[in-house]
Amino acid sequence: MTDDIWTREEIESPCVKICVVHPEARICTGCLRSIDEITQWGRMTREARRAIMDALPARRAQLHKRRGGRAARLARDS
Repeated sequence: MTDDIWTREEIESPCVKICVVHPEARICTGCLRSIDEITQWGRMTREARRAIMDALPARRAQLHKRRGGRAARLARDS
């Protein structure tokens, strides 16, 4: 049963509650938004949020995964 009184339009968000900013790419590793996009999200138009949502999948390539850190470097260099 749908109750129209309690139904409201929520702001669509890509947030996955993993809030860590990548030091080089300067985007959140969880949702892939910039800090500016995150802070302005609630004030953006639906169209602006949709444009960002559409751009997010392409941003994943900006994040470089670590390849073992110090242990991998030591093993490689020896």
